[in-house]
Amino acid sequence: MADQITNMTSGGRRRRLLMGVIMLVGSAALGVTLVAGSASRAWRLALFLPLWAAGLGLLQARECT
Repeated sequence: MADQITNMTSGGRRRRLLMGVIMLVGSAALGVTLVAGSASRAWRLALFLPLWAAGLGLLQARECT
């Protein structure tokens, strides 16, 4: 298998990983709060955006893209 070519430095990878973890933890906390507070479905659906950002950051850190 050929060496993997990346377009980010190790510092960029750490930043993406850190932001992904922060967004994931924040989304989980917000989700628990919304469910416990019986928020409407529309508010719970808004969790898609921070979860998407978390996934994007974690995948970018993992794949070095």
